[in-house]
Amino acid sequence: MKNLILLFTVLLLISCKDEQNKETPAEEVIMTEPDGGIGDGAVSPAVAFAQGIENAHNKADWSKNRAVSFDISLTFDGQERLNGKITSLTNSSKIRVDKNNNTQLIFDGNQVYLCPADADEKGARFDMFTWQYFFSIPFKLTDPGTNWESLESVKMSGNNFDVGRLTFGENIGDAPDDWYVIYQERETGLLHGAGYIVTFGSGDQAKAEENPHGIVYSDYEVINGIPVATKWSFHNWNLKDGFGEKIGEATLSNIVFFNAEDKLFEKPEDSKLIEK
Repeated sequence: MKNLILLFTVLLLISCKDEQNKETPAEEVIMTEPDGGIGDGAVSPAVAFAQGIENAHNKADWSKNRAVSFDISLTFDGQERLNGKITSLTNSSKIRVDKNNNTQLIFDGNQVYLCPADADEKGARFDMFTWQYFFSIPFKLTDPGTNWESLESVKMSGNNFDVGRLTFGENIGDAPDDWYVIYQERETGLLHGAGYIVTFGSGDQAKAEENPHGIVYSDYEVINGIPVATKWSFHNWNLKDGFGEKIGEATLSNIVFFNAEDKLFEKPEDSKLIEK
C-alpha cells in the first residue's frame, strides 16, 4: 500500500512538472514595443536617417560655435538673384543679410527689418530666411516641429542614396506647409540634395506641388571640422525622376565661424519692418 501511495505521488509530481513546462511559453511572449517595435527611447528609422546626416556634418561642433558667415553669389536663369554676405547664429535665431547693393536685412529674433527704409521690399522675407536655411539645413533636420517619413532609396548616376521626407508642424517658420525630400550620400553620410516646394507668399500647397524644385550640394570643404558645401545647383525636380534641368547655381566662399556680438543683429536706424 505504501508503495502504491509513493508511486501515485511521483506520478503527480511529474504531471505537475509537465503542466508547468506547457505554461512556460505564455511567460516568454515578446511584447510589442511602441513606435513600431523600437521603444525604450529609441528613435524611428526615419528620424535616425535625419540624425545620421546631422552626425556626418558634425552637428556637435557646429553647435559649439555661436555664429557663422559666408559670401554667396546666386544666379537663376543666368540672372543674379543675390550677391552678398549672410551671417547667422548657428541656431538660426538671428540672421543678417548684407547685399552688395548696400541694402541689409536683419532678423533680430522676433522681427524682420529692411535697411534703408526706402529700399524695395519685394522678396525681402524670402531672402531673409531661404538661403540661410539652405545653408544650415544639414544641422536643422531634427529641430522641434520637424516630422520624418522614410522613402525608398534611389540610384542616380550610378550612386545610391537614402531618402526621407521632411514636413513641419503648424506655425513652424514662415512656410510650415513646405516639404523637403532629403537625399543622403550613402558612402559619406553627407547631404546630397533635396527636392522641395515653396509655399511662401501664396500659402497654396497644392499649387506649389505643381512646380517642385531641387537643390544639389557639392564641392564640400571641411571648415573647423565641419563639412560645408561650397557649390549649390538648383534644378527642376520630381520624386520619380529626381533632379532634372539645371535652373540656377550658387557659389559660397569665405565661410567663417566666430563669436558674433548681439549688436550685429540689432534693428538699423534707417529701416522698416517687413511683415509676413
